[in-house]
Amino acid sequence: MHCALYTAGTCRSCQWLDKTYSQQLADKQQDLIQLLEGLPVGEWCEPVIGAESAFRNKAKMVVSGSVERPLLGMLHRDGTPVDLCDCPLYPASFPAVFSVLKSFIARAGLTPYNVARKRGELKFLLLTESQKQGGMMLRFVLRSESKLAQLRAALPWLQQQLPQLKVISANIQPVHMAILEGDVEIPLTAQQALEEEFNRVPLFIRPQSFFQTNPQVAAALYATARDWVTDLNIASMWDLFCGVGGFGLHCATPEMKLTGIEISAEAIACAKESASRLGLKNVEFQALDSTGFATGKGEVPDLVLVNPPRRGIGAELCDYLSRMAPQTILYSSCNAQTLAKDLTRLPDYLIERVQLFDMFPHTAHYEVMALLVRR
Repeated sequence: MHCALYTAGTCRSCQWLDKTYSQQLADKQQDLIQLLEGLPVGEWCEPVIGAESAFRNKAKMVVSGSVERPLLGMLHRDGTPVDLCDCPLYPASFPAVFSVLKSFIARAGLTPYNVARKRGELKFLLLTESQKQGGMMLRFVLRSESKLAQLRAALPWLQQQLPQLKVISANIQPVHMAILEGDVEIPLTAQQALEEEFNRVPLFIRPQSFFQTNPQVAAALYATARDWVTDLNIASMWDLFCGVGGFGLHCATPEMKLTGIEISAEAIACAKESASRLGLKNVEFQALDSTGFATGKGEVPDLVLVNPPRRGIGAELCDYLSRMAPQTILYSSCNAQTLAKDLTRLPDYLIERVQLFDMFPHTAHYEVMALLVRR
């Protein structure tokens, strides 16, 4: 992938862009093999890859510059802004949207936040695109609610220019720190969830719910999980750290009892809507802490699926799973280092198969899924 920003040295977010893609993939696979050294693996499945460019469905843009000439992109540590509107990781539809948003910032009088001076109102623009009919969600991250009236007044012009914006909201982030969003989310459209679809499974994205940024590889990840679970003849399943329910909803059958747990109420609302669309009756999604839920239950499902954040599932949940002893654990991880650490805490389980999913080309990061079977 060619990137003018990388060549010019203005953006180095894609740390591995000097490597050929085949070398990137080989290095990631070797890293995973080294991390799991000493843990016997029954089958190493071939890595799953997607497009090398234009694969991201989300842009997180720092707003800088002036209200008349805003810049959308990032800030270097010394405060130097870089405009990333032409980043080749974004789909072809994004640059035209960014251009309209720059005009809108001036029209609405949304002064970009100046980090050094601690002045201004508009901190970030967060744009997400659905693969289903190209609908988009836009979030304005503001320092306060002082510009909300101006934003609302100018919004009809923006919606006329960009009818693909189905969900629009304002997030209030008052803290002078590099924090992407705050707790308060103010809807600015009647529609508050962006509809997506992977493998004929309807999914929904709300403003404060997590969703994968590489839909092509994410769809392959969910489909693989479904295939692995289908082979196991599962009657009951827990989907811990379930997010919007992608894994559980792909794996569920009308007969299977599925329990999905996620701390985010926004994500759980999405999962419930998807389950309703699919007509699944034997499904329960709850907004709870996954570790707290699991360690407080006496029942033992046939399968426990975990998809934790980068910190992994940790010693407490590993110890509990070892005592609870479900027949099968399916572990999806965005951090192979914490995955490897957690697997050493599950000595009663054999690693039947492992597969790498290259969700983040041109970086050292990758997703990995492991199927664990009790000895």
